[in-house]
Amino acid sequence: MEKLKIAFFGTPDFAVPTIEMLHNHPQVDLIQVVSMPDRKSGRGQRLQSPPVAIFAKTNKVPLLQTENINKEESALASYQEKDLDVIIVLAFAQFLGKKVLQIPKKGFFNIHTSLLPSYRGAAPIQHALLNGDNITGVSIQKMVKKMDAGDVVLSNEIEISNNENFGQLYTRLKFQAALSTNTFLNNLIDDKLTYNSQDESKVTFAPSLKREDGHIDFSKMNFIEIKNKMKAFDPWPGIFCFLGKKRLKIFSIQQSQDTVPPGQTQVDSNELLVGCLDSTIRLSEVQLEGKKRSSDIDLLNGLKNSQEPFEVNPKGKEV
Repeated sequence: MEKLKIAFFGTPDFAVPTIEMLHNHPQVDLIQVVSMPDRKSGRGQRLQSPPVAIFAKTNKVPLLQTENINKEESALASYQEKDLDVIIVLAFAQFLGKKVLQIPKKGFFNIHTSLLPSYRGAAPIQHALLNGDNITGVSIQKMVKKMDAGDVVLSNEIEISNNENFGQLYTRLKFQAALSTNTFLNNLIDDKLTYNSQDESKVTFAPSLKREDGHIDFSKMNFIEIKNKMKAFDPWPGIFCFLGKKRLKIFSIQQSQDTVPPGQTQVDSNELLVGCLDSTIRLSEVQLEGKKRSSDIDLLNGLKNSQEPFEVNPKGKEV
């Protein structure tokens, strides 16, 4: 049997296990990899290639780095000449126009880290954690112009453990994406793909998150909501509140037996306590702006002789 002629579009480290699987698959001819351009990074602001591009260069896979694949006329023409069977997309970060989507004979397929139609969009892993879901997974769908709306050809479910944070779930799904793609390829080769349309009445969205989305207003959230947000934003961008005008990063919380009104702060036995909607929370591991990460006890000991306010300010720097 002839090998499948495949191109892969992807950019971050999340996509590396999948491109590695494709590169090593005995029935795949990886014709080309398309990734984003090099970016300046680090203190020295040196140009650095994205992880998928580094893999392609290291393994001598033909590579195109572009800001907009839709404008690469010569590349698109070459794909048609090479008679591509499939193009697989994972975390590519570019919109694909109709002209591009029509190139491969068997279709363009996108790997998405949710159980579609739930959590269409850029941040499905974080939103599953934000909502306290017990289950997520990987879906592979045939791409159409509408975002994440194509027919689903494969769906693999995984459980989310109780204390799993974004970093841990991200890593598991990174490898599950490669495993799911391998199953998809085998089904494609054996002509066993089934196309299931998505139920539009069950669609939910997962838009990108920003650093400022990590802000916690204790007067408006309960303990579970705060705990879920902490898991979803760990390790990036993290959750925070403000003590006076200073940002206080929060790394660990515990429920307390004390009673503090929602949005108010109390120091009890050198513990930093804050009231939320349904309970009182101890901020047990924190980092105040300009200081090192520490326990609340060490932070409060260090602030005893200073003029730093202990009161949580829900509006941030707007005091």
